[in-house]
Amino acid sequence: MKTLLAVVLTAVLSAGPAFAAEPEPCDVPAYLVVGDRPLKRVMEAARQAKRLDIVVVGTGSSTLGGADGAAKAYPARLQAALQEVLPDVAVTVRTYAKSRQSAAEMLGNFDKLLVDGVPSLVVWQTGTVDAMRGIDAEEFRSVIDKGIEALHARGADVVLMNMQYSPRTETMIQFDPYADAMRAVALEREVPLFDRLNLMRYWNDTGAFDLYSAAKDNALASRVHDCLGRALALLVAEAAELEKSESKTSQ
Repeated sequence: MKTLLAVVLTAVLSAGPAFAAEPEPCDVPAYLVVGDRPLKRVMEAARQAKRLDIVVVGTGSSTLGGADGAAKAYPARLQAALQEVLPDVAVTVRTYAKSRQSAAEMLGNFDKLLVDGVPSLVVWQTGTVDAMRGIDAEEFRSVIDKGIEALHARGADVVLMNMQYSPRTETMIQFDPYADAMRAVALEREVPLFDRLNLMRYWNDTGAFDLYSAAKDNALASRVHDCLGRALALLVAEAAELEKSESKTSQ
């Protein structure tokens, strides 16, 4: 059953102007955005500290170009969506994105990335570069497992995010072994997985977005990132049961 906050976010996701007749551009099937693994540190931060610090660790697909790209990329849209429904909580999302970094290279930089403090949540977006380089999928899986263990030991919750979908590269890069590895580790470590790959594939297949053109259309890319940020907020809200913190503090 969806939480109250998830219902609110679902309404927000469907509120934008239609890009196609059906479905709405931010249509998010429940089976693709599942927050059924708890984010206890996020819940405690929102309930007790009234402050939610999130770090997105990613590659180039976590960013958008242009002067206002940072404000339109999904990390900023995640912050806006969470802040909209948690007005009494100070929500901050920081982004550490560097193009062409493998999961192992990201893991090697975790200490530097967290030097300013340990956030309540780390969203780890990875997999694309490993697939492009043909890094062994089992080696990739081991790195993801070690990374989650290290972040949990530091006191941060983790959400894994897999690669983005592009019909231009679907037949050229074998993403499935890496997506499967991330799903397996997420199950074993009991952390949420934001299935960006299949969510974007769904939008493309249903005609919500023409992702074949997205790479050349900044306006379309911005709309896709907005939907991704809001869908990710939905997952975080469900996994952290954030409406419970809101109701308890208002009593």
